[in-house]
Amino acid sequence: MSMSNPTMKDHRSLFRQLLAGMYDAVLITDPNGHLLNLNARAKEFFRYDSDEILDSPIGRFIPGVTPAIVQRIRNGLDQARHMMLDANCLRRDGTVFPAEVTVSLIDLMNIGDLVFTVRSTERRRRQLDAFRTKENVCAIAQSALFACAPDGRFRWANTACLDMFGYEFEDEILKLSFSDLMPDDPLPELFARALDGERSATRITAEEGDAAEKKDIEIQLAPDLHGKKTVGVVGSIIRV
Repeated sequence: MSMSNPTMKDHRSLFRQLLAGMYDAVLITDPNGHLLNLNARAKEFFRYDSDEILDSPIGRFIPGVTPAIVQRIRNGLDQARHMMLDANCLRRDGTVFPAEVTVSLIDLMNIGDLVFTVRSTERRRRQLDAFRTKENVCAIAQSALFACAPDGRFRWANTACLDMFGYEFEDEILKLSFSDLMPDDPLPELFARALDGERSATRITAEEGDAAEKKDIEIQLAPDLHGKKTVGVVGSIIRV
């Protein structure tokens, strides 16, 4: 008559709960890279049911991770606790998403089983692409655009802003503050009001160039909001 081991049952239950609760997708394979188990997040990421993909090679989900690569990973893990890969993962419908994959060893069903923890970087990639697009748009804008920290120091300025104030490199303007370049009233007050959440626009007459030619310019200031938090001031300068 055999008796079950309650401690072993507890461990398995804890393991299942841990696997189910993980935010990242988890794929567990045997030492040769064939799928033994996966969590709910992995089913969501890859859009498979577990029954149809058990014993599938890991390369089905992470293209390029061939049996030879699996062996190289295992050899590398003999010298390290884990390895990290940048990968493009493949969903059931043929679409691809970028991910950071961490590989580690676990003695689950066999000695030397592998755990592939997959964290999608798709959203981060979209945000980065959007940021680069906005940065490119700002770079070619004819209006002078800038961003300052709460203490007035310049954090960023586009090419038109550098040209307007006679600087060649962004590093030069980053050493300065808003009041260094725009000290005339009412600009310091409007800067402070922008930190309090107010948007404003004002026109002033400024001298430009070596000949001190006078030009009318419009300066717009607004809070630099990250969510609901003001982290500085953004502005634009337009010749009118």
